Amino acid sequence: MRVVRAMLVIAAASSLAGAAAWNYAVGWHPSTGEYPIQGIDVSQETGPVDWLTARARGVDFAYVRAIRDGTRRDRRFQSNWAALGEAGMRRGVLHQFSLCRPAESQADAFVTFVPRAIDALPAVLELDLDAGCAARPDRAAVLAAIRSFLAVVEHHTGSPMLLKISEPFEQAYPVSGAIARPLWASQDFFAPLYLARPWRMWQASTIRRIDGVDRPVHWDVVAP
Repeated sequence: MRVVRAMLVIAAASSLAGAAAWNYAVGWHPSTGEYPIQGIDVSQETGPVDWLTARARGVDFAYVRAIRDGTRRDRRFQSNWAALGEAGMRRGVLHQFSLCRPAESQADAFVTFVPRAIDALPAVLELDLDAGCAARPDRAAVLAAIRSFLAVVEHHTGSPMLLKISEPFEQAYPVSGAIARPLWASQDFFAPLYLARPWRMWQASTIRRIDGVDRPVHWDVVAP
Protein backbone atom coordinates (compact mmCIF):
# COMPACT_ATOMS: atom_id res chain seq x y z
CA MET A 1 0.00 0.00 0.00
CA ARG A 2 2.85 2.40 0.79
CA VAL A 3 4.30 1.83 -2.66
CA VAL A 4 0.94 2.46 -4.27
CA ARG A 5 0.40 5.64 -2.27
CA ALA A 6 3.89 6.84 -3.16
CA MET A 7 3.22 6.22 -6.83
CA LEU A 8 -0.07 8.12 -6.61
CA VAL A 9 1.67 11.04 -4.93
CA ILE A 10 4.36 11.11 -7.64
CA ALA A 11 1.73 10.93 -10.38
CA ALA A 12 -0.27 13.75 -8.80
CA ALA A 13 2.85 15.91 -8.44
CA SER A 14 3.81 15.27 -12.07
CA SER A 15 0.30 16.16 -13.19
CA LEU A 16 0.34 19.41 -11.22
CA ALA A 17 3.78 20.30 -12.58
CA GLY A 18 2.60 19.57 -16.11
CA ALA A 19 -0.51 21.70 -15.63
CA ALA A 20 1.55 24.56 -14.23
CA ALA A 21 3.97 24.38 -17.16
CA TRP A 22 1.10 24.37 -19.65
CA ASN A 23 -0.61 27.32 -17.96
CA TYR A 24 2.65 29.24 -18.11
CA ALA A 25 3.15 28.38 -21.80
CA VAL A 26 -0.32 29.48 -22.93
CA GLY A 27 0.00 32.74 -21.00
CA TRP A 28 3.57 33.54 -22.06
CA HIS A 29 4.60 36.41 -24.31
CA PRO A 30 7.92 38.19 -24.86
CA SER A 31 8.76 40.98 -22.44
CA THR A 32 7.05 44.27 -23.23
CA GLY A 33 10.17 45.96 -21.95
CA GLU A 34 12.15 44.41 -24.79
CA TYR A 35 9.32 44.38 -27.33
CA PRO A 36 6.94 47.26 -26.57
CA ILE A 37 4.65 46.69 -29.57
CA GLN A 38 2.80 43.35 -29.51
CA GLY A 39 -0.23 41.97 -31.31
CA ILE A 40 -1.90 38.98 -32.90
CA ASP A 41 -2.65 37.48 -36.29
CA VAL A 42 -5.93 35.65 -36.84
CA SER A 43 -7.85 33.69 -39.46
CA GLN A 44 -11.14 31.83 -39.70
CA GLU A 45 -9.62 29.05 -37.56
CA THR A 46 -9.29 31.52 -34.67
CA GLY A 47 -13.03 32.04 -34.49
CA PRO A 48 -14.78 35.18 -33.24
CA VAL A 49 -12.73 37.86 -31.51
CA ASP A 50 -13.95 40.49 -29.05
CA TRP A 51 -11.56 43.17 -30.25
CA LEU A 52 -12.23 45.66 -27.46
CA THR A 53 -11.42 43.01 -24.86
CA ALA A 54 -8.34 41.90 -26.82
CA ARG A 55 -7.09 45.48 -26.96
CA ALA A 56 -7.57 45.79 -23.22
CA ARG A 57 -5.43 42.65 -22.79
CA GLY A 58 -2.42 44.14 -24.55
CA VAL A 59 -3.12 43.64 -28.26
CA ASP A 60 -1.64 46.72 -29.95
CA PHE A 61 -2.35 45.62 -33.52
CA ALA A 62 -3.85 42.75 -35.47
CA TYR A 63 -3.22 41.09 -38.80
CA VAL A 64 -6.15 39.24 -40.34
CA ARG A 65 -5.86 36.66 -43.08
CA ALA A 66 -7.63 37.87 -46.20
CA ILE A 67 -6.75 35.14 -48.70
CA ARG A 68 -6.17 31.47 -47.96
CA ASP A 69 -4.81 28.82 -50.32
CA GLY A 70 -3.80 31.52 -52.78
CA THR A 71 -7.21 32.56 -54.11
CA ARG A 72 -9.95 31.87 -51.54
CA ARG A 73 -11.20 34.60 -49.23
CA ASP A 74 -10.96 33.80 -45.53
CA ARG A 75 -14.50 33.46 -44.16
CA ARG A 76 -13.88 35.84 -41.26
CA PHE A 77 -11.89 38.47 -43.13
CA GLN A 78 -14.67 41.00 -43.71
CA SER A 79 -16.05 40.78 -40.17
CA ASN A 80 -12.59 40.99 -38.59
CA TRP A 81 -11.56 43.90 -40.80
CA ALA A 82 -14.69 45.88 -40.08
CA ALA A 83 -14.61 45.19 -36.33
CA LEU A 84 -10.97 46.26 -36.08
CA GLY A 85 -11.83 49.54 -37.76
CA GLU A 86 -14.73 50.10 -35.36
CA ALA A 87 -12.45 49.33 -32.40
CA GLY A 88 -9.90 51.88 -33.64
CA MET A 89 -7.10 49.29 -33.76
CA ARG A 90 -4.16 49.17 -36.14
CA ARG A 91 -4.86 46.48 -38.71
CA GLY A 92 -3.22 44.73 -41.63
CA VAL A 93 -3.93 41.83 -43.98
CA LEU A 94 -2.19 38.55 -44.73
CA HIS A 95 -2.24 36.61 -47.98
CA GLN A 96 -1.50 32.88 -47.71
CA PHE A 97 0.58 32.10 -50.81
CA SER A 98 0.06 28.81 -52.63
CA LEU A 99 2.53 26.89 -54.77
CA CYS A 100 -0.49 25.31 -56.46
CA ARG A 101 -1.98 28.53 -57.86
CA PRO A 102 -0.59 30.88 -60.54
CA ALA A 103 0.83 34.10 -59.10
CA GLU A 104 -1.40 36.14 -61.40
CA SER A 105 -4.56 34.49 -60.06
CA GLN A 106 -3.42 35.04 -56.50
CA ALA A 107 -2.70 38.72 -57.14
CA ASP A 108 -6.11 39.12 -58.78
CA ALA A 109 -7.76 37.59 -55.70
CA PHE A 110 -5.93 40.00 -53.41
CA VAL A 111 -6.85 43.06 -55.48
CA THR A 112 -10.47 41.88 -55.65
CA PHE A 113 -11.00 41.04 -51.99
CA VAL A 114 -8.72 43.46 -50.11
CA PRO A 115 -9.77 47.11 -50.01
CA ARG A 116 -7.30 49.96 -50.19
CA ALA A 117 -6.98 51.54 -46.76
CA ILE A 118 -4.61 54.42 -46.11
CA ASP A 119 -4.49 53.56 -42.40
CA ALA A 120 -3.62 49.88 -42.96
CA LEU A 121 -0.38 48.32 -41.80
CA PRO A 122 1.85 46.96 -44.59
CA ALA A 123 0.30 43.81 -46.06
CA VAL A 124 1.94 40.43 -45.47
CA LEU A 125 2.68 37.53 -47.81
CA GLU A 126 2.64 34.24 -45.88
CA LEU A 127 5.10 31.69 -47.27
CA ASP A 128 4.80 28.17 -45.89
CA LEU A 129 4.74 24.62 -47.20
CA ASP A 130 1.12 23.48 -47.26
CA ALA A 131 0.45 19.77 -46.85
CA GLY A 132 -2.64 20.24 -49.03
CA CYS A 133 -0.51 21.37 -51.97
CA ALA A 134 1.87 18.75 -53.34
CA ALA A 135 3.51 21.05 -55.91
CA ARG A 136 7.16 21.82 -55.26
CA PRO A 137 8.48 23.96 -58.15
CA ASP A 138 12.17 24.75 -58.39
CA ARG A 139 13.54 27.78 -56.56
CA ALA A 140 13.84 29.99 -59.64
CA ALA A 141 10.16 29.46 -60.45
CA VAL A 142 9.08 30.17 -56.87
CA LEU A 143 11.11 33.38 -56.63
CA ALA A 144 9.74 34.53 -59.98
CA ALA A 145 6.18 33.83 -58.83
CA ILE A 146 6.68 35.75 -55.59
CA ARG A 147 8.17 38.74 -57.42
CA SER A 148 5.29 38.71 -59.93
CA PHE A 149 2.76 38.66 -57.10
CA LEU A 150 4.50 41.48 -55.24
CA ALA A 151 4.62 43.71 -58.31
CA VAL A 152 0.83 43.65 -58.69
CA VAL A 153 -0.17 43.74 -55.03
CA GLU A 154 2.27 46.46 -54.00
CA HIS A 155 0.92 48.64 -56.80
CA HIS A 156 -2.53 48.07 -55.29
CA THR A 157 -1.54 48.76 -51.65
CA GLY A 158 1.04 51.46 -52.37
CA SER A 159 3.65 50.04 -49.99
CA PRO A 160 6.12 47.12 -49.78
CA MET A 161 4.78 43.88 -48.32
CA LEU A 162 6.31 41.96 -45.44
CA LEU A 163 7.36 38.38 -46.11
CA LYS A 164 6.24 36.00 -43.36
CA ILE A 165 8.48 33.01 -44.07
CA SER A 166 8.29 29.73 -42.17
CA GLU A 167 11.50 27.83 -41.48
CA PRO A 168 10.51 24.87 -43.73
CA PHE A 169 9.79 27.24 -46.62
CA GLU A 170 13.06 29.10 -46.11
CA GLN A 171 14.96 25.81 -46.08
CA ALA A 172 13.27 24.64 -49.28
CA TYR A 173 13.43 27.96 -51.14
CA PRO A 174 15.86 30.40 -49.51
CA VAL A 175 13.87 33.59 -49.98
CA SER A 176 15.01 35.98 -47.27
CA GLY A 177 18.36 36.69 -48.91
CA ALA A 178 16.93 36.91 -52.43
CA ILE A 179 13.97 39.31 -52.13
CA ALA A 180 14.56 42.60 -50.36
CA ARG A 181 11.45 43.02 -48.24
CA PRO A 182 10.92 43.31 -44.47
CA LEU A 183 10.86 39.88 -42.87
CA TRP A 184 8.54 38.17 -40.38
CA ALA A 185 9.87 35.00 -38.74
CA SER A 186 7.99 32.35 -36.77
CA GLN A 187 9.20 30.26 -33.83
CA ASP A 188 7.53 29.50 -30.52
CA PHE A 189 9.22 30.95 -27.41
CA PHE A 190 12.75 31.46 -28.79
CA ALA A 191 13.77 34.29 -31.10
CA PRO A 192 14.32 32.78 -34.57
CA LEU A 193 17.68 32.74 -36.33
CA TYR A 194 16.92 30.95 -39.60
CA LEU A 195 16.56 33.96 -41.93
CA ALA A 196 19.39 35.51 -43.93
CA ARG A 197 18.58 39.01 -42.68
CA PRO A 198 17.25 40.40 -39.38
CA TRP A 199 13.51 40.05 -38.96
CA ARG A 200 11.15 42.97 -38.50
CA MET A 201 8.46 40.89 -36.81
CA TRP A 202 8.41 37.66 -34.83
CA GLN A 203 5.50 35.27 -34.31
CA ALA A 204 6.50 34.17 -30.83
CA SER A 205 3.63 31.85 -29.89
CA THR A 206 0.90 29.89 -31.61
CA ILE A 207 -0.80 28.78 -28.38
CA ARG A 208 -1.33 32.03 -26.43
CA ARG A 209 -4.71 32.32 -24.71
CA ILE A 210 -6.23 35.74 -24.04
CA ASP A 211 -9.59 37.04 -22.92
CA GLY A 212 -11.89 37.88 -25.80
CA VAL A 213 -10.90 34.85 -27.92
CA ASP A 214 -12.08 31.29 -27.27
CA ARG A 215 -9.24 29.65 -29.20
CA PRO A 216 -5.45 30.09 -29.11
CA VAL A 217 -4.03 33.05 -31.01
CA HIS A 218 -0.76 33.68 -32.80
CA TRP A 219 1.11 36.24 -30.70
CA ASP A 220 3.46 38.60 -32.55
CA VAL A 221 6.00 41.26 -31.62
CA VAL A 222 7.71 44.02 -33.55
CA ALA A 223 11.49 44.27 -33.42
CA PRO A 224 12.56 47.22 -31.22
